[in-house]
Amino acid sequence: MSKTLRRVGPALLLLAPSLLLLGVFVYGLIAANFQMSFTDNHTAAQATGQQPAVTVWFDNYLTLLASEDFQHSLTNLLLFTGVFLAGTMLMGFGWAWLLEKPVKGEGFFRSIYLFPMAVSFVASGVVWRWLLNSNQDQQASGLNRLFQIIGLDFLQNNWWNNVTLGITAIAIPAIWQLSGYVMALFLAGFRGIPHELREAARMDGASELQLYRHVLFPQLSPVALSALIIIGHMSLKSFDLIMSISKPANYQTKVPAVDMFVFKSSFDYANAAAVGAILLIIVAAIIIPYLIHTHREEKR
Repeated sequence: MSKTLRRVGPALLLLAPSLLLLGVFVYGLIAANFQMSFTDNHTAAQATGQQPAVTVWFDNYLTLLASEDFQHSLTNLLLFTGVFLAGTMLMGFGWAWLLEKPVKGEGFFRSIYLFPMAVSFVASGVVWRWLLNSNQDQQASGLNRLFQIIGLDFLQNNWWNNVTLGITAIAIPAIWQLSGYVMALFLAGFRGIPHELREAARMDGASELQLYRHVLFPQLSPVALSALIIIGHMSLKSFDLIMSISKPANYQTKVPAVDMFVFKSSFDYANAAAVGAILLIIVAAIIIPYLIHTHREEKR
């Protein structure tokens, strides 16, 4: 026992501060959040301890999932995530494919594509709020005004003020901001493929289409999976960009993260915690299979 302690002790002492911080500020707070979500803490008096809160277990979850408002938020989240993922993956891959071939000024174009990542979501949201202004015709501004000037009036629309699909308009600035990140991932994947594989495929008579389909694309599948997981995880937690363009009271752009903010602002801590727990479960459902897949690949 003493030999084992001497061998493992220094490593445990080295890791102890990180493990303690992780245990308290990550897993401890997650446990506290779940505990709060199981109570009926819905008022300011209960939040301040002036009135007691009792355990109601899963009642908050059942009430939320049965609510039409929260179902609308989940639908918005699904729409936002779908458009965001499709847009960033297509644009990111397209840019990487263009830069993968030797081009003049590659460093300049790479910097241009990556620049939006340096802008905060709040700052870009302020600009995109003006660009996605819903005013049309004589009061048009932003993109609607641009369409009017170039004679494409039929493209004018009410953007994020559309009750059904308004959230998809907010996916446009998100795509603009993170396509460069996906481009960098795919570009690194392209550059990591040995040149000998391409030459061997060409010598075997493969066309460019066959080269990409049977040689390059299979090599890029781990990169594509990583990009999907990272972007999907980010889209599920989107909050600051949506809040910068829209407002918490806007029904058309509600997502669970906005609901959580609204509940917390009105001292409804139980429902806020329940929404946070639901988001955590959704993210875990995406991340955990990916981690298991990665672990299995590493063991091979």
